[in-house]
Amino acid sequence: MLNPKQCILYSGGAAGTEQFFGALAERWGVEEVNFSFEGHQIERKRGVRVLTSEELALKDVSLTYVSKLMNREYTRAPLFRKVLQSICWQIASGDHIVVIGSIQPDDTVKGGTGWGAEFAKICNKPLLVFDQNRNDWFSWEQKQWAQVSKPVIAHAHFTATGTRFLEDNGRDAIQELFARSFEG
Repeated sequence: MLNPKQCILYSGGAAGTEQFFGALAERWGVEEVNFSFEGHQIERKRGVRVLTSEELALKDVSLTYVSKLMNREYTRAPLFRKVLQSICWQIASGDHIVVIGSIQPDDTVKGGTGWGAEFAKICNKPLLVFDQNRNDWFSWEQKQWAQVSKPVIAHAHFTATGTRFLEDNGRDAIQELFARSFEG
């Protein structure tokens, strides 16, 4: 078990999953860093780290590449590019990535959240996904998803991201994950 006072949650502070992770982190005494940028609407106000244009540019990614990798077409809007860049900061900062969402048949995670999961795979970081549709946890094991029973947060510096449409089973899964992971 981890000492929550020695842990840091990296996230984006958005409504839904990130907001819920942040609230639990605050309750458990986990430090929180929420990456944002000018003009970005977030729900969490604790631990906000506003990225500069120069910092965002350090994590620039080809939208053509992301669209091809994710098997879907993404908008070319500047705001969306900044969101992808800030997700890269979140993933790069954590040593264990936790995502709440839905795993699709092509092994990607649905929505913008999917980029965080794919970037975690590219970075070879431990990746844990709670699939709300299947009501179960999965970890990425090199080339496939493996079902996981009662997972824990394995590193003091962890990243959490996920769907804005957090369901009751997702909330329960996060609360249980915190209870299993932290002493106290």
